[in-house]
Amino acid sequence: MKSNRVTFLGDVKLKQGSININADKLIVIRNADNGKIEEIEGYGNVATFSQLTDEGKTLYGEAKELYYKVRDDELVMINKAMLSQDDSEIRGSKIRYKISSQKLIADSEGKGRVSTVLQPQAVQQE
Repeated sequence: MKSNRVTFLGDVKLKQGSININADKLIVIRNADNGKIEEIEGYGNVATFSQLTDEGKTLYGEAKELYYKVRDDELVMINKAMLSQDDSEIRGSKIRYKISSQKLIADSEGKGRVSTVLQPQAVQQE
């Protein structure tokens, strides 16, 4: 393969480990030296991302644009972005999520707001 960038069109489904990405258009970018995947870009009316976490919970995200940076273990969602886990969700024009540390930054555009719904965790009784 001469190019380090491969584009897939249509109802594209990608699975890498516990990560699933679905999009209308998917671009996979590989490192020129070692051939490893560096970044996955997903575009569509709704591009989706899901991952089964180490705790067995499903993390789900959607936006018109998804950028998964493999080396940084970071997901960036742009344009009508939403990220949810359990019954909690956050919405904004842009969400940046560091997967390994489970930290996120959400932004809005103009006078828009970031919307958050947080559900309390069940208290374990001994």
